[in-house]
Amino acid sequence: MDWTLFTGKMLDWYRGAARVLPWRENRDPYRIWVSEIMLQQTRVDTVIPYYNRFMETFPCVEALANADETALLKHWEGLGYYTRARNLQKAAKMIMETYQGIFPERFEDVRKLPGIGDYTAGAICSIAFEQPTPAVDGNVLRVLSRLTADDSDVMKPETRKQYTLRLQEIYPAEGRGDFTQSLMELGALICLPGTPKCTDCPVQTLCLAYTKGASERYPVKTPKKEKKVERLTVFLISDGKHLAISKREQGLLSNMWQFPNVSGWLSTDAAREEMGKMGYSATQICDCGRMKHIFTHIEWQMQVYHCTVNKVEAPYLTDEITLPTAFRKLLQVEQEKE
Repeated sequence: MDWTLFTGKMLDWYRGAARVLPWRENRDPYRIWVSEIMLQQTRVDTVIPYYNRFMETFPCVEALANADETALLKHWEGLGYYTRARNLQKAAKMIMETYQGIFPERFEDVRKLPGIGDYTAGAICSIAFEQPTPAVDGNVLRVLSRLTADDSDVMKPETRKQYTLRLQEIYPAEGRGDFTQSLMELGALICLPGTPKCTDCPVQTLCLAYTKGASERYPVKTPKKEKKVERLTVFLISDGKHLAISKREQGLLSNMWQFPNVSGWLSTDAAREEMGKMGYSATQICDCGRMKHIFTHIEWQMQVYHCTVNKVEAPYLTDEITLPTAFRKLLQVEQEKE
């Protein structure tokens, strides 16, 4: 493999084909950092409006560090994985206290910030500070496995480590941030999962998988484990004006607001009994069927009951409350009851 030719082709292609994205307007490490955190488990098109609103309200590290958590989470509402937002603020406070508000440049220091792993640290240091620090994610693993027709299992940490070391060796002397982004862009736009767009690929002639006619065979990966299924009964307790909520104390979405719920699927009679334990006497209980929400490793299957009561006691849902998507999607049930 002529790696010098590869890096040159990638840079030329990226500089002509790169998408216009708000976090690419400059090389501000704060803006790059926020974008990389938002893009975890979330599509670019979804992130863009959230990112723009977020940057308007929290334009710098200091603003984020001093933000009210309720306001911060409200800006994050709909993106999910709220630990990301909390870790952003923890890291911002650490930057203010440890680095006098200046984003650290050393990979080792960036890596120590809450919520930042090797990939995110590599992306920040490379794009913002022009360091030869690879950002190896699923897209990059797919590109490199096809390029080299490598049968190594990309799900194994050792494979990721080997690709990272290889990339460190071939980083260009100039345009390191662009090279990092070119790999990301190729995986996002051309070297797609399943059937890649090989005819549009700038490094098609260098790709061993394409030469072998085996692009769809790569990357090699172990099958994913089946998602764990959890059954819940969720109560939409309403007096016509307010919906009851509670704080989730532990487990998934801990310390977030939720609609009252219990483990397992309850019958209507059992649901009425459970309402009594909460201190409510329902004048009407309506079985609204089942809905599901899929997280990365867990699937919630929710039996939903709409429960009418005379008065909902605080706390209840307001516009300022951040409700995780898993529960926010149930609001359509309440709207249909209005």
